[in-house]
Amino acid sequence: MLSNYINSDYIRAANTLAGKHARRKIVVYVESFEDVFFWSNLLRSLETPQLYFEVMLPSKTSLCKGKKIALANRLGPNMIACVDADYDYMMQGTTETSHDVCFNPYVFHTIVYAIESYYCYAPSLQNACVMATLNDRRIFDFEAFLLEFSETVWPLFVWSVWAYKYGLYKTFSLADFYKVVRLREVNLHHPEHELSALRKRVNAKVSRLQRQFPEGRKTYKPLQQQLIDLGISPAMTYLFMRGHDLQDGVVLPVAEKVCDMLRKEREREIRLLAEHDRQMQNEQAAYQHTARPIAEVIGRHGGYDECPFYAIVQQQIQQFIDKYHHFEQQTIDEEKYPKHNDATGTADVQPAGDGTAH
Repeated sequence: MLSNYINSDYIRAANTLAGKHARRKIVVYVESFEDVFFWSNLLRSLETPQLYFEVMLPSKTSLCKGKKIALANRLGPNMIACVDADYDYMMQGTTETSHDVCFNPYVFHTIVYAIESYYCYAPSLQNACVMATLNDRRIFDFEAFLLEFSETVWPLFVWSVWAYKYGLYKTFSLADFYKVVRLREVNLHHPEHELSALRKRVNAKVSRLQRQFPEGRKTYKPLQQQLIDLGISPAMTYLFMRGHDLQDGVVLPVAEKVCDMLRKEREREIRLLAEHDRQMQNEQAAYQHTARPIAEVIGRHGGYDECPFYAIVQQQIQQFIDKYHHFEQQTIDEEKYPKHNDATGTADVQPAGDGTAH
């Protein structure tokens, strides 16, 4: 099948057939349907008059999805992959997949665990609640809460990465980590109660792991420093735990409570201000029709593009674009002024002309 031969060179040839002045297309393979929107948004602002991106699923011949399928394509300057970092970023090439994710020049990753991590970026959550409830009152400090959450779970998070790195993830898996750190019951007026309970669970689990894996005494602290050197600070731990766990077990339980309170507040306001029952019913219906569940809004609210890691990803892709333009211009110049040798061995013969600039 022709699709079996599609690679970066094929895309470049197709670009050439479109004409010298046509915009060049770079194909971008992502892991799943959900990733298309995220990466399309991230890449759109980086496009130029000479270049644009087309984001698509990783297989042209099946519905297979995922990181391995995306990385299996024959990537190159005209065909790249954009994937979730997962724990591969922290492994820094110690596995085959990690090596591709970290060092393949045609693979770009989220840096944080996954796209869901960006959706849960603390400074953007207030805006998500506004979109869901159409009520802009601030009744909860997401940034302060997730900062303390992150610093609390940091010691156990390092153990999670340690277990993954040393092949002990079956003994202490990402699911085991999640069981400890997921929130049970958060009182919006006293979130410190749940954070205190979380701290006790984390400390107890860390103590058990220290007894279970005494060999960690020599390797735990160096790994902790390696993570910090990669930009993974205790204050940002939440962005590097598994994305779906963060969204479903930490952020949404709190955000749903916040939105429920804001929604009830707005409905009370309508009841108080309505001049008669018909107006109240109409306003209530209009409000309920416009408001949205926070779970539907969480990936569409915007604001996460202000995350510093998001900017780093864009910078990395911008560097790739700059090299792409340089290579394309170099190719054009070589085609316009080809270098060749005549019978006497003279090189770099320029095309004939009158020397007049055009």
